[in-house]
Amino acid sequence: MKLIVQIPCFDEEQTLPAVIRDIPRQVPGIDQVEILVIDDGSNDLTSAVARECGADHVIRFAHNRGLGQAFKAGFDECLRLGADIIVNTDGDNQYYGGDIDKLVAPILDGQADMVIGDRQTQAIAHFSALKRYLQGLGSRVIGRLAGLQVPDVASGFRAFSRECALQLSTFTNFDHTAEHVIEAGYKNLAVTSVAIRTNPKTRESRLFSNIGKFVFKSGEISLRTYARYAALKIFSLCGILTFVAGFGLGVRFLYFLFFTDEGMLHVQSLILAAILLLAGFQMFLTGVIADLIATNRDLLEDALQRVKKLELRDTGKK
Repeated sequence: MKLIVQIPCFDEEQTLPAVIRDIPRQVPGIDQVEILVIDDGSNDLTSAVARECGADHVIRFAHNRGLGQAFKAGFDECLRLGADIIVNTDGDNQYYGGDIDKLVAPILDGQADMVIGDRQTQAIAHFSALKRYLQGLGSRVIGRLAGLQVPDVASGFRAFSRECALQLSTFTNFDHTAEHVIEAGYKNLAVTSVAIRTNPKTRESRLFSNIGKFVFKSGEISLRTYARYAALKIFSLCGILTFVAGFGLGVRFLYFLFFTDEGMLHVQSLILAAILLLAGFQMFLTGVIADLIATNRDLLEDALQRVKKLELRDTGKK
């Protein structure tokens, strides 16, 4: 049983040694632990420091591509190297590496496909009251969209089974955490959370400059991911609401036309009603088309998963 811990990094030469030092090389139930560092076009000596500190594998991008691309490259490399379990942690030493055994335990026990480390954000001292509230609200909203109970959606300290890693896709260049939760929910993957410890804050986040940007980007990614799997539901709801509004305006015009002398004074309502009725019907048709596209995408993802398994057959995995 092989475990690979991947660490996406961007200018982390100061904190990376502590991250690697805390990663245990012996984990109960695991025969082999390796470390993979993905240097996302750093301007410092991140790659050299990674090698000096004992990283088994280092990938370096020529320029910065974003966290999502670094994560995806790490996933692909971990699978190619024959990982049975992949753990993702951050290069800023936010997460305590000694809790890796807690993350992988539910996968080893066959209870989960993906395990998310719960930082228990309400108890983190350096989080402002606003940030704690937004973290909790965001986790509840995204959990509702995914149909899962995830107390800390934004946590990047996660463990994935090999089968889970083969099924998940990463489309965003920003933060992959919300995207993977929604995707896992709609693919019926078993997702659980375990309480983890965090280290003292070392620096401000490089992923976003302020909490507002993070909320906006995470919301955008969540909505796009949700729309990929629930397009018919979204467009049908919008179409029904629009159609009902148009129908109501149409009934209003007929009332004034047949029961009062003011019918011709409300022609604008008739025009707007016709527009809304047509728009509502088109929204519903758009949802049907989007659902057909989603079905085709599911078939393509299944084919891609099978191709990946064939490509990785030389690793001895099925």
